[in-house]
Amino acid sequence: MRRSLLIVAIGWLSLAAGCMNAPDGSGKSNAVNGNVTPAPSGGASTVNGSIHVPAGQPSGNVSTVNGSIQIDPNAQVENAAAVNGGISVGAHATASALNTVNGGISLEEGARVGKTVTSVNGTLTLQDGADITGALANVNGRISLTAAHVGGGIKTVNGDIDVGKNSHVEGGIHVEKAGNSWFGGGGSGTPPRIVIGPGAVVQGDLRFDREVKLYVSDTAQIGQVIGATAVKFSGDNPPS
Repeated sequence: MRRSLLIVAIGWLSLAAGCMNAPDGSGKSNAVNGNVTPAPSGGASTVNGSIHVPAGQPSGNVSTVNGSIQIDPNAQVENAAAVNGGISVGAHATASALNTVNGGISLEEGARVGKTVTSVNGTLTLQDGADITGALANVNGRISLTAAHVGGGIKTVNGDIDVGKNSHVEGGIHVEKAGNSWFGGGGSGTPPRIVIGPGAVVQGDLRFDREVKLYVSDTAQIGQVIGATAVKFSGDNPPS
C-alpha cells in the first residue's frame, strides 16, 4: 500500500506541474505563487498557494504543491490533490477523488467522493452522512468515521481507526505490517487502536498484519477477524 500511495502522490505532482504549463484559454486558473479561486468548471492549480472552491460552484481538477484546498458546501470538483497541505470538503459537496501526501482530509456532513480518499501522512475524518465509494487509506494518521459510509474498505499501517456509531464499511479493514522501507513508512512502536463502535457494520475481513488493540461494541456487526483478538465492550466507548 505504501508504494501505491507514493505512485498516486507522484501522479498528482505531475498533474500539478502539467497544469502550470497549461496554455491561455485552457479554462484553468493557474499560479506559481499565490492563492487561487478556480473559474466555474475550469479547475485550478498552484505551486505555492491554497485553492478555494466557492460554495455551490462546479470545478474541474484542482491541485497544489504547497498549500491547502478548501471545497465549500455544495461545491463540485473532479480530482483534488495536495502534496504539502490538507483538503477540506464542505457539507454536501462532491468530488471524484481526494489525495494528499502530507496533510489531512476531512469530509463534512453529507459530502460524497466517487472514488478513493488517500493520504500518506495525514488524518482522515468523515462526518455524519459522508460517503466514499472507493477505499479510504493512509500510512500514518488517525482515521475517524461518524455515521459515515466507506464502500471500498479501510487500509492503514500506523493509524488508529475509529469506526464510529452507526458507520458502515464495506470491503473490510486491513492494517498492514509496519517496517522500514525506501518510502519512509517505518512503523511506530505503539500498536494501532482499532474501535468498531455501537451499531457500526464492517462487511469483509478485519485483517491485521501487525499487533493492534481491537475493541468491538457488543452491538456492532463485523466480519472475520484475522491476526487479532477482539475485546468486546458495552456502551458508547471502549476502555481507555
